[in-house]
Amino acid sequence: MRYGITISAAAAALAMTAVSVAPAAVASEQLVEEGPDGVSMEIASVNGSGCPIGSAAAALSPSNDSFTVTYSRYLAQAGGGSTPTDDRKNCQISFKVHVPSGYRYAVSSVDYRGYASLQSGANASQLASYYFQGDSRTREYSHPISGPYDDDWQHVDATDASQLVWSPCYEQRNLNINTELRVDQGSSDPSEVNFIGMDSTDGNLVTTYHYSWRRCS
Repeated sequence: MRYGITISAAAAALAMTAVSVAPAAVASEQLVEEGPDGVSMEIASVNGSGCPIGSAAAALSPSNDSFTVTYSRYLAQAGGGSTPTDDRKNCQISFKVHVPSGYRYAVSSVDYRGYASLQSGANASQLASYYFQGDSRTREYSHPISGPYDDDWQHVDATDASQLVWSPCYEQRNLNINTELRVDQGSSDPSEVNFIGMDSTDGNLVTTYHYSWRRCS
């Protein structure tokens, strides 16, 4: 399912001669401090109970070393008048990232922000995973929050440089990002609502994905 959300960066494309690169060559490739000019990206598909159509938006940074995702209806809750399916919300976004020939990228860290209100005895968690289309290597992260809690929260998924999963050289593969919010009412008062959210009505609560870049050898 395609929604036509397109985010473009600076326009000048870099050209390099295409060669076959084996996975072992990554160690000899040169890291670059900023993303190359000519990067663009678009959301290829959006699916999930936490991101209904039109409720997720993305933007690429001017330096091409990060992008942000903003949600407007991403909230999981339990207790009170909540329904049984309200306690788990998820969102799967597939990004088509257009990279100038001769470069590859990896998601090096992600900053998640949101708000949670949990009674004593209730628990919540924020989960995420990342992988490239056709690649079995998946990075998975989980962050729990225990009640009582009533405040903003921020979680960082950071990957050691030696464990980064790089996009293939000279080949287009979509970047797939899965996120999930869960609430467990536990022993809290069932008449009270417990919730965790990543939604933002004013654009302040954004998820930021940071890239690392390499030149293909």
